[in-house]
Amino acid sequence: MIRNLLAAAALALAIAPAAAQEAAPKGPLVTAEWVEKNLNNPKVRIVEVSVEPGLFERGHIPGAQNIVWHTDLVDTVRRDIAPKDKFQALVQKLGIDKDTTVVLYGDNNNWFAAWGAWVFDIYGIDNVKLLDGGRKKWELDKRPLSNRLASVKPSQITLGEPNTKLRARIADVLDVVHKRTDAKLVDIRSADEYSGKIFSPPGSQELAVRAGHIPGAANVTWSRAVNPQDGTILPVDQLKKLYADAGIDGSKPIIVYCRIGERSSHTWFVLSKILGYDVRNYDGSWTEYGNSVGNPIVNVAGTVWGGK
Repeated sequence: MIRNLLAAAALALAIAPAAAQEAAPKGPLVTAEWVEKNLNNPKVRIVEVSVEPGLFERGHIPGAQNIVWHTDLVDTVRRDIAPKDKFQALVQKLGIDKDTTVVLYGDNNNWFAAWGAWVFDIYGIDNVKLLDGGRKKWELDKRPLSNRLASVKPSQITLGEPNTKLRARIADVLDVVHKRTDAKLVDIRSADEYSGKIFSPPGSQELAVRAGHIPGAANVTWSRAVNPQDGTILPVDQLKKLYADAGIDGSKPIIVYCRIGERSSHTWFVLSKILGYDVRNYDGSWTEYGNSVGNPIVNVAGTVWGGK
């Protein structure tokens, strides 16, 4: 009898950690509460993709791994996303398999975490979610941070060819401009960038020699889709109204762009993953289009590049 009770108690203790874990929600977002409950879940990989150098090293979600967007997610010679072999090696190193739930998060309200989600989606890894609110929400909640590096067993995952339907090229954009394609362009930059008052946000290294926006593009600044207090994404009904007020209701295909494709990835995530619209991200964005020779632009402010 005592032996049976001891065995039952041992079994209960063994099951307890798993019972505290919860199955990943079906939607594209996970809460900070869910992530904290699943820090030790072997089927979950938490990955930080931030802009600020050294931020991950100073403190990150316990067990999280790091992706450096400008080396890990891109071809460092060509202006392109990471080729399949490079991205596959990264995903294997992170221990991500076909049945893994990947949680991406980062600073700046998940700018580059959303870029990461876009690249993951291009390569067919669809069980990827954003931590709603990213680092901002996690830190506001005073949840734990660690500076220890996680050690994970590499996976043997094999990726397929990239899904080109998620990505727009300049030729696709020009088809819309010249009305050869019936689609909607959404410029998600600030109003000052859109009007041509400024060429780029202060401190930006990637520049274009022309200011303004692509003809016909609606302007819905990416940050309007999040709560300013904690960076969490707005409820669905509010998102639908926000974009519908700008003529974006999902009835036509959508192409989103910004300066280099990172902020527009956030809007791509909101429009495609949360609202279910047909959306492509134009990652060439304004630094490609604004530097292209002879293509039409709208520059309301009339700002002229001074060559400095």
